[in-house]
Amino acid sequence: MSNNKYAVIMAGGVGSRFWPVSKQAFPKQFHDMLGMGKSLLQMTFDRLKQQIPPRQILVLTNEDYVDLVKEQLPNMDFSNIVAEPAMRNTAPCILLAALKIQKMNPEASMIVAPSDHYIAEEDIFNEDLAAAFDFCAAHPHALMTLGIQPTSPNTGYGYIEYNKEEKQIKKVSQFREKPDLQKAQEFIASGNFLWNAGIFIWNVAGVVSAFAKAQPQLTSLFNNGLAAFNTNKESQWLKENYPNAENISVDYAIMEKSDTVFVLPARFSWNDLGTWGSLYDKLDKNEDANAVINASLTSIHSHGNMVRTAAGKKVILQGMEDYIIIDQDDVLMIIPKIAEQEIKEIRNAAMDKYGNEIG
Repeated sequence: MSNNKYAVIMAGGVGSRFWPVSKQAFPKQFHDMLGMGKSLLQMTFDRLKQQIPPRQILVLTNEDYVDLVKEQLPNMDFSNIVAEPAMRNTAPCILLAALKIQKMNPEASMIVAPSDHYIAEEDIFNEDLAAAFDFCAAHPHALMTLGIQPTSPNTGYGYIEYNKEEKQIKKVSQFREKPDLQKAQEFIASGNFLWNAGIFIWNVAGVVSAFAKAQPQLTSLFNNGLAAFNTNKESQWLKENYPNAENISVDYAIMEKSDTVFVLPARFSWNDLGTWGSLYDKLDKNEDANAVINASLTSIHSHGNMVRTAAGKKVILQGMEDYIIIDQDDVLMIIPKIAEQEIKEIRNAAMDKYGNEIG
C-alpha cells in the first residue's frame, strides 16, 4: 500500500500577514519562522516522507519560487516541482496534481497539505494520516479531510460540521464559512465542529471523478493536457492553458458539492502560523511572557511581546506590552498585537511609500 501513497505540498502563497519577513520574493514557507533550523516547507516535506516515498512527493508552487524549492529540497525529484504560471486558487492546481499522479499510478491515493503549517507531534500526525489513507482504500470515492479540534472560538478559520456518531471518522454534513464571534461560540458549544485546516486525503480516481461531476469545464480544460503531463511539454502547455482555469477553491469546487465527504478529527496539535500572534502562541516564552527569535533580549517592565530580529541582535525593551517587533533587512516594524490583522494594509501603505521591492 505504501507505494501507492503520494503527497502534494501547496507552496505557492505569499503569506503577506507575516510581512516584513514574508515578502513577495521570499514567502514565509521558505523561512525558518520558528528558529528551529528548518523552513516550514522543509519541515512539511520531512513530516510527509516518514510514510510517503520522497520520489512520490510533489511540490506545487508559483513559477517564481521554483529555484527556492530546489535550493531548500535538494534531494527531491525536481521533475515533481510543478510551476504554476498564474495564481488560480486551490482547485485548479489540485486537479492538475491529481491528473499527473493518476498518470503515474492509477491506483494512487494522495494527501494535499499546505507548506506553512506547524505540527509538533509528527508521530501522531502520521498515525492519523495512515488511518485516513486506510479509509480511502476501503472507500474509493471518499473525499477525506483532517479537521482540527478547536481550542477557541476562532473567527479566522472555516469550520467543518459533522454528524455526531461514535465512529472515529465522521460524515461531514456541511462546511461553514469563517464565522463571527457569536456564531463561533455556538459552533464550539455544539461539540460537532472542527477547524478546516485545508488538509485533504483521497484516491486520485475518486477525486478526479468528483471534479468531472462538479466542475466539467475545469476538468475538460485539464483533460486536454493529459498527453503533455509528466513530459517535457508540460510547462509549455501550462503556460498557454493554466491561466484559463477558473479561480476557485477546492472547498467550493468539489467538497461542498459532494455527499461522500468525511472528516477525521485530528489528535495532533496544529498551528497554521497565519499571523504573528499565532506564531507567538506557539513559541516558548521567557519569564515576562516575551517570545524571542534570533535576538538576545533585555526587557524592563515589558511583557507579552513577540520579537524577531536578524541573528544575534541585542534588543532592549522598556515599558512595552503586547507588541510585535520585527526587524528584517531594511525594515523595522513595531505594532501592537491587536493590529496584527491590519498587516496587509500596513504592508500596502509601506509599498506605496517605499516601492514594491519592500513587499
